Amino acid sequence: MASFLIVIISVVLSLFIVWICGDWRKRRTGEPPLVSGLPFIGVTLDYARDPLGLIRDTRKKYGDVFTCKIVRKYFTFITDPFSFSLVVRQSKNLDFQKFAMGFSQRVFGHADFTSPVFSGSYREVHSIFRQTLQGPPLQELAQSMLGNLQAVLGRGLSREHGWVEEGLQNFTNRIMFEAGFLTLFGRDAGLLRSDGVKCGKTCMQKAAQDFLVFDRAFPALAAGVPIGLCMPAWRAREALAEELLHDELHRRNCISDLIQRRMDAFDRMHLDETGKARTHVCMLWASQANTLPAAFWSLYYTLRSAEALAAARSEVHRVLSGQALNDPDRPVSLSREQLDSMTVLESIIEEALRLSSASIMIRVAKDNFTLTLDSGETVAIRKGDFIALYPQLIHLDPDIYPDPTEFKYNRFLDERGERKSNFFKNGRRLKHFLVPFGSGVSECPGRFFAVNEIKEFLTLVLWFYDLELDDINTDLVPDGTRAGLGILPPPRDVLLKYRRRTETAG
Repeated sequence: MASFLIVIISVVLSLFIVWICGDWRKRRTGEPPLVSGLPFIGVTLDYARDPLGLIRDTRKKYGDVFTCKIVRKYFTFITDPFSFSLVVRQSKNLDFQKFAMGFSQRVFGHADFTSPVFSGSYREVHSIFRQTLQGPPLQELAQSMLGNLQAVLGRGLSREHGWVEEGLQNFTNRIMFEAGFLTLFGRDAGLLRSDGVKCGKTCMQKAAQDFLVFDRAFPALAAGVPIGLCMPAWRAREALAEELLHDELHRRNCISDLIQRRMDAFDRMHLDETGKARTHVCMLWASQANTLPAAFWSLYYTLRSAEALAAARSEVHRVLSGQALNDPDRPVSLSREQLDSMTVLESIIEEALRLSSASIMIRVAKDNFTLTLDSGETVAIRKGDFIALYPQLIHLDPDIYPDPTEFKYNRFLDERGERKSNFFKNGRRLKHFLVPFGSGVSECPGRFFAVNEIKEFLTLVLWFYDLELDDINTDLVPDGTRAGLGILPPPRDVLLKYRRRTETAG
């Protein structure tokens, strides 16, 4: 018996040693410095704890390019901002679609659209973004969002003028989620019934709750945890999918052109009904997951700065001058030109994005190749490795943005109050100085709509409400546990006090 146990232990130990040896990668000639870290997991723990700190410290030690092992994958980080464009243009050698689709399929459970069965048809689906989120269609979407924001806000506008207390995050999520959902997926036709409003509100609360449950699990899902091990997230995702089945959507009114055309395309692809609905859950998440925290931070920073609040209110009053305050028969209107002219609000939003964005731009090497950087240095890239750009390095670089951790509402305005686009590092103008929406093929197609809807949200709440934060002196720092996934949420909610404004207010 003892001999048998010795044999078993020896075999297991041998396999373990082989695994370790096979797992340990050696740097080849011309490749970037290799930071392997611990066996199997590399620097995963350090990255999860403080990704920006890890990348900064590693850059100081090894230079602008280095390779780290994270969750058994090898990531080559390019940290020189002048080389970003060179990486983005490497579509011949670097693939984004396969990585993004594999990630999306695993998390949302839809079909593999890289399969030859679907790939041709899916190119048509992807082109719908460009056709419905730019130009005149974008304006129609913005007008729909404006109307839905006012409808949601109108339900909460008490005829009384006393103060109401609510968490700022809850306030923002409640308004923005419902308005955004209605803008894309339309209104339930049942709202036309006498009991429809109450029913619709309850259904929307359930959808918002399911969305937040699913979204909270997203860091674990992104790290590779199977959704079957996150049952609350799985149930929430499937509940959202049930609401977005095509049979359900066909009963809704005012569906956006974006969703309607996606529905038509997926119907032609002969997907199963649950698979179609899960693609809409993916669309819902993409439209809300970053917009909600971005709206929160935009309003939070505005309310914490008396100067920013005064400038924002002044701009809102200038644009809405002559429009009736709190008159339900005369809703607020905003033309495209008026939205575009609101440069103060746009600068506030961009500054909030700069402080809270922690996305990571990833490409996968299709084959071994040599990448030439802006400095002229060449690095050998290994097939299958991930090439990573981390824009937060730029956003918080003191050489580009003096006092980078401070909120300055006019940081993106020039002396005349116009949009500022000249930012420099080491005396050279940067092309990529603010990258919250990705770049190249991975650039978010809904970025213009996202900025517009946050502008509209800020405009309306500053027009309709007096707002105050309960504790203006407490500095809230974005929660880094979602680093790599986009806009970081707040670590906790903060108390907001608001009341209905009168005609003479302000």
